[in-house]
Amino acid sequence: MHMINPTGVVLQGMDFTECYGDSVSSVAAAARSGCRKRVRRLIKRGFSVDCRDNRGWNALHEAAAAGSKECVQDILAAAGGSSRGCSAYVNSLTHEGESACHLAAQRGHLAVVRLLLEAHSNINQLTNDLSCPLYAAVDGGYKEVVELLLSKGAEVNRTHTASCWTCLHQAVYKGHCEIVHLLANVCNLEALDDHKISSLFVAAQYGRQECLEILVNAGANVSTQAADLATPLLIASQEGHQACVDYLLDHGADPNIACSHEWPQLPIHAAAEFGHISVLRRLIAVTDRACDRGNGMVSPLYVAIHSHQSKSVEMLLREGFSPDAQDCTHILGIRSPLSFALCRTSSKPYSESVGLLVAAGASLSEEDWIYALATDETDLLQLILKHRWIPRPEALTRDCSVPHHHGKAVLKLQEVRELLCVALSQVHFAARWLPLLLKAGLEPSLLLQPHMLEQADSEVLNYLLEFVNWSNLSPPSKHILDRRRAEKTWEPCPHFDSVPCLSHMCRLQVRSVLGPDLLMRTDVVQQLPVPSLLHDFLKFGDIPEASYTHSPPSPLSNRLQGYRSTHEHRHVL
Repeated sequence: MHMINPTGVVLQGMDFTECYGDSVSSVAAAARSGCRKRVRRLIKRGFSVDCRDNRGWNALHEAAAAGSKECVQDILAAAGGSSRGCSAYVNSLTHEGESACHLAAQRGHLAVVRLLLEAHSNINQLTNDLSCPLYAAVDGGYKEVVELLLSKGAEVNRTHTASCWTCLHQAVYKGHCEIVHLLANVCNLEALDDHKISSLFVAAQYGRQECLEILVNAGANVSTQAADLATPLLIASQEGHQACVDYLLDHGADPNIACSHEWPQLPIHAAAEFGHISVLRRLIAVTDRACDRGNGMVSPLYVAIHSHQSKSVEMLLREGFSPDAQDCTHILGIRSPLSFALCRTSSKPYSESVGLLVAAGASLSEEDWIYALATDETDLLQLILKHRWIPRPEALTRDCSVPHHHGKAVLKLQEVRELLCVALSQVHFAARWLPLLLKAGLEPSLLLQPHMLEQADSEVLNYLLEFVNWSNLSPPSKHILDRRRAEKTWEPCPHFDSVPCLSHMCRLQVRSVLGPDLLMRTDVVQQLPVPSLLHDFLKFGDIPEASYTHSPPSPLSNRLQGYRSTHEHRHVL
């Protein structure tokens, strides 16, 4: 028969008489439906069993895929008398490289697989995508087919798929526990894929606890490492598979193996980063605390902050991890957990992690104070002052401090020094931060520095002077104020030309005796034998705050860079 295709080329020797519109032959169509009588009738009438459709499927492929043992028997019997012979026919492949045995195994047709193997089907024939009958049966979870193929000598350690997975990898991935049990007795337990991932690693990654137990009991290595050094414990911690984590730890998995080429990552870091709190709790108990403060290590606080996992931050701090941790500038470019949390905050209010770190006593550096003072927003400064206590003036004369005061951490001498340095460099924001600092108990005389007196707005300067005895300022300070008055850059309050009244002198004395911290931040004034009407006065509540009128500040990154490049320390203490 000659046919001409649309291009005009003559096609010779191709018999299309046995094809329907969908290109399936008569026998194949009958086999697909499992109609044995029709298959026999067609074969008897001389219809071909080897005619292929556009997928390369013949009648045997259709019968095997349909699971029709009787049709397979009849088709094989008919093929045995053909010129090709039964052995060649039973191993014929589709365009995808699939044998009839593969199609039957893929669908769990046990009797058909047995029949095809008896007809000498190649048990290890690979498809175009590197599958085989055993891999197909494993993937489908057909235990009896797997048992049959194993009993007939199917190769168990070959790699399949582009990722080089073995049948054991796939069985674990699919969670077919009974098949994993079968394979664990005959497979190489330490076979690795192209990323050096073992089957046990796959079990930990996908939370296949029962499969994990089978592999561990069979002798698989619980601390195997992938190409990137990740361990099963790390991946289980990352994915939050609590039962797998517990089982691995109970069976010898080491939580202190470094799991990254780039930095010493541990399973505890993975749990903290992804917020798996119950897993994190278990790992805290068994992880070497050297990761918290040790040189060359990275505290898990850093990764928890990076991923905005405030619950992880809270647990780590509660369990004794340091809010300061180690300086990771050389490893990750990060100086401290607090500085990292501040720079990770993209919008106000500041992240919960910032509050947790401040409350836990994280040390405040000059750069941290920039975030609090070099802005027209006061939320961070209020947060700091909520959890930290400004020490009394006498404590600032020596390099020591009370660790806690009224249940709150006390600012260290160095922290106060850096606070003042930043404050004096950010005088144009003083209308915002000055009232908060004075009401928190900062000694006002510490701010009576030349730079403050020269640069402060008129209202800010007046507010500051209301907290001191303006009549006994030092000669240099009076000289600056006199000059500013003459230049009309400062308009003092009218009463500054007079000696302070007795009531003001009394409250200055009360402040001095009680300490500005107790007076301003506690209810001690309510306990004094004075009329209640004086309580607000004694706490300087009658002084109006300066108004803030500056234009919006430049981006914080610019202010930080400018501070780093131009700031010189002022000796304020």
